[in-house]
Amino acid sequence: MNDRTTAKAADTGEAEPLPGGRARPKTGKSEQTRALILATAMRLFQERGYDKTTMRAIAQEAGVSVGNAYYYFESKEFLIQGFYDLMTHDHARDATSRMEGERDFARRLEITLASWLDCAAEYHEFAAQFFRTAADPDSSLSPFSNESHPARETAVALFHDVLTGSDLAPKLDAELAELLPDLLWLHLMVVVLYWVFDRTEDTARTREFVRRSTPFVARIITLSRYRAFRPLVRDAKGLIQDFILPTIGKTPLPTPPKPPTPTSRRKRRA
Repeated sequence: MNDRTTAKAADTGEAEPLPGGRARPKTGKSEQTRALILATAMRLFQERGYDKTTMRAIAQEAGVSVGNAYYYFESKEFLIQGFYDLMTHDHARDATSRMEGERDFARRLEITLASWLDCAAEYHEFAAQFFRTAADPDSSLSPFSNESHPARETAVALFHDVLTGSDLAPKLDAELAELLPDLLWLHLMVVVLYWVFDRTEDTARTREFVRRSTPFVARIITLSRYRAFRPLVRDAKGLIQDFILPTIGKTPLPTPPKPPTPTSRRKRRA
């Protein structure tokens, strides 16, 4: 019996794995173990750097077996996916609370983006280390990857709430309104990219970028409701549907077929 099997047998009550090998805990104990491993990993990434932190070191610091660490997180990359999931849910809760009672669309959008900057602030020092991997289009850490879909889905749902809870929502073209949450998430990705490379104190330039760009985005969206702009809206909608949304992963990638063995080739020839 290998380490992973031993760990699974020791922690009863586990459910099926999440996409990418992340275990979905069912019991309070297993959820605490998963959270402990993730929190330990984040601390070590901050102290030692992402590249110099191993799964064995994380397991040792967390006080669990290496097999148990691998049971919850298939690799270091999936620890970051776990962080994405946690961060996205924390952001959604914080932004929703801050937006309560606010109906102005531009203010709701600015509040949501500022909330993300506050939630992510403590991780800014080592964000560039993640970006090196996330920038690879073939990496599961890419925000556009299939593996990142759960976190992305939570974020898009938040932007759907930003729009539908505003006074602007009833006035918009229905087709455009359907696409806007995805587009607002892409706007967040622009903010995140700027934030990763921002070296000003308390990422002041990124915060100013949010403050100044949000009314601009809101004005463009508001203009789309007028009849004179409908042809442009239709053209933009076509470009978004044909060229932008198809590049964003929606489901887990299928398992590639195994190459035929010499024996199977002989059988086919027979």
